[in-house]
Amino acid sequence: MPPLPSELAYVPFVSVEHMMGLVHHIGIEKVLIELAAEIEADFKRWELFDKTPRVASHSEVGVIELMPTSDGEMYGFKYVNGHPKNTKEGLQTVTAFGLLADVNSGYPKLLSEMTVLTALRTAATSAMAAKHLAPKGATTMAMIGNGAQSEFQCLAFKAICGIDTVRLYDIDPAATAKCARNLQGQGLTVVPCKTGEESMEGAQIITTCTADKQCATILTDNMIGEGVHINAIGGDCPGKTELHRDILLRSSIFVEYPEQTWVEGEIQQLDKDHEITELWQVITGQTAGRRSDKEITLFDSVGFAIEDFSALRYISKAIVGTTFFTQLDMLADPDDPRDLFGMLERSKG
Repeated sequence: MPPLPSELAYVPFVSVEHMMGLVHHIGIEKVLIELAAEIEADFKRWELFDKTPRVASHSEVGVIELMPTSDGEMYGFKYVNGHPKNTKEGLQTVTAFGLLADVNSGYPKLLSEMTVLTALRTAATSAMAAKHLAPKGATTMAMIGNGAQSEFQCLAFKAICGIDTVRLYDIDPAATAKCARNLQGQGLTVVPCKTGEESMEGAQIITTCTADKQCATILTDNMIGEGVHINAIGGDCPGKTELHRDILLRSSIFVEYPEQTWVEGEIQQLDKDHEITELWQVITGQTAGRRSDKEITLFDSVGFAIEDFSALRYISKAIVGTTFFTQLDMLADPDDPRDLFGMLERSKG
């Protein structure tokens, strides 16, 4: 009989089933609050991290990306795709998985699904940013684009920013109906809208999250009044935007990592000398966020690897003492580190 794997061979794996169970065990709003706190804590130590734009492989139908980073003690990466055409084929637009490893040994410490986790961390990041940028006392959010991310965004803004009303719009009425149905009983007043303009009524926060891989105009300049906060999360690759350029020219723009956002975000429409502010500088108090009641603030969010690192680290702590993971025999661990072949031979039994 071949020898059993040693303890060092095992890596905790969080499956989709485990992730869903863990979220229900903790409570989704508590998860969003705790994730936002973890992400904010890492933004406060932003300068410690390795930073690089994600490595993207684009095709005519979508993109596959790797998103790596390290704080010098732990290393993390996420594999993620974005294929808008997938929904028409009964598939997810976005799927993902990620890994956390010990820098000292290089040994993986966590492998996790990140399709559900990315939805959670994206929503948590949006609301965390809005806490610093949105008008104080905001109660109403317009949610334009009612796909897979929309409910997470609505619940994050409720839990973290105190939003109590969401106004939903999507070009597909079935998507709006789905979102409204899923938000029933979640403590929000939900208002389905027939046009984007209608969804703007009374909204102090506007979230755009559409999927088509093209330069679109989801928000036109005349739709945006003074004093609002725009959470633009749909523009996330070259050639894909959601806002009319004139809106950007009227807004104070905040980004995650400029080198990535200039290529993928709304600001790809602007000249490179246009003023932008890095969000971590607001969170650390180095610069101001919202400066006046009449100011339009724009979080041009494309998603960055540090947010995924934060999410993986949060999950690695959250699963301790629970049953929401499986130990995978993932690492070869011979008795003699120099005798990998001997380990293979002994496995014949």
